[in-house]
Amino acid sequence: MSWAALSSLIRKELISLWRDRAMLVLVLYAFTAAIYMQAKGMSHDLNRATVGVVDEDNSTLSHAIADALLPPRFQTPVALAPGDVDRDMDRARYTFVLNFPPKFEADVLARRSPSVQLLIDATALMQAGLGANDISAIFEQEVARFVNRTDNTTPSPVDLKIRSAFNQTLESSWFTGTMGLINNITMLSVLLAGAALIREREHGTLEHVLVLPVRPSEIMLAKIIANGAVILLVTAVSILAVLRGVMGMQIAGSVPLFLLGVAFYLFFSASFGIFLGTVSSSMPQLGLLFILTVLPMNLLSGGFTPLESMPVWMQWATQFSPSTHFVAFAQAILYRGAGFDVVWPRFLATLAIGGLFFAFSLARFRSFLAAQQ
Repeated sequence: MSWAALSSLIRKELISLWRDRAMLVLVLYAFTAAIYMQAKGMSHDLNRATVGVVDEDNSTLSHAIADALLPPRFQTPVALAPGDVDRDMDRARYTFVLNFPPKFEADVLARRSPSVQLLIDATALMQAGLGANDISAIFEQEVARFVNRTDNTTPSPVDLKIRSAFNQTLESSWFTGTMGLINNITMLSVLLAGAALIREREHGTLEHVLVLPVRPSEIMLAKIIANGAVILLVTAVSILAVLRGVMGMQIAGSVPLFLLGVAFYLFFSASFGIFLGTVSSSMPQLGLLFILTVLPMNLLSGGFTPLESMPVWMQWATQFSPSTHFVAFAQAILYRGAGFDVVWPRFLATLAIGGLFFAFSLARFRSFLAAQQ
C-alpha cells in the first residue's frame, strides 16, 4: 500500500465532502439540534399530563385527592360534568379522568369499599402507564391520610431502600440524548460512506480515479478514514457541547475511551455504507436499502429495548451485529464509567466483526470497480 497515494485519496474525499454543503448541513444538524430535540421532545417522564375530575361527591376527601395531583407531573385538574366525559375523551382533551361517585367519603368512613373510576387514554401509552401508577399511589396515600387523620400511616414491616445508580436524578433526557447520538453515529457513517461512492459515480469522477495508479483497497480505505474522521470529530463535539454543555449530562466514563470504541465501530459501519453504495445505482436506491437494513439494526441493538426482552434466538442473532456491541460498551462507558478492563471484549468483538465485513465489502468493491472499467 502506498501511504502517499492513500493520503492524497483521503484529502480528495475530505474536499469532496466539504463541497457537498447539503451533506455537511445534515451532519451538523444530526449531531447538534437533532440530538437536543430528541432528548427534550421525547420524554420518558410523566410531565404535565391532562386530568379531568368528575366529582359527584364534592367532599373534603375528593377535593384532597384532586388537589394532590400537582405540577409538574400533572396539569391542574379540570372539573367535568358526567355528560362531558365521553365527548372530551373522544377529542383527546384529557389523558386521565377521575370519577368520584356520590357518598364517596361517607362510604370510605363506613368501610364500605366504594369504587372510583379512573379512565385512561391508553393511546398515550407512556403517559398512561406512568400516570396510572402515580394516581394510584396518590389516591391510596390521601385516603389513608384522611382515614387516620394524620400523615403517619401504619409503618410497613419492611423498609425498602431505593437507590438509583448512574442517573440519580432520573433525568430521561440524558438517556434519550445519548441514544440519539449512538443511533446517529450508525446512520450518518453508513450514509456518508455510501453517498461518497454514489457521488463519484454521478459526477463522473470515478473513472478518473480508476486510471490512477491506486489499488481498490486504497480507494476504499480512504473513504472509510475520511468519512469516519468527520463522524468522530462531530461525535466529540456533540458529547462535549450538546450532552455535557447544553443538557448538563454527567458523563461518568472516559470520553477518549468512548471515541476509541467509536473508531473501531466506524470501521464496520463505513464498510457497510460502501457495500450499500456498490449495490445501489442512485441515492434513492441507497436510501431504500438504508431503511431496510440500518433501521432494523438500530432497533435490535439493545438501545431501544433490552436484549433480555427479545426472543432467545434473536438475542443470539444480535450478537453477530457490531451495533449490539457498540450500544453495550457505549452505555457502559458513558453511563456507568466502565474502563477498558470491562469493555475490551466488546471492543474486540466490534473490531473482529468489522474486519470480516471489511474483507467482504472489499471483495465486493473490487468486483464493482472491475465492472466499471
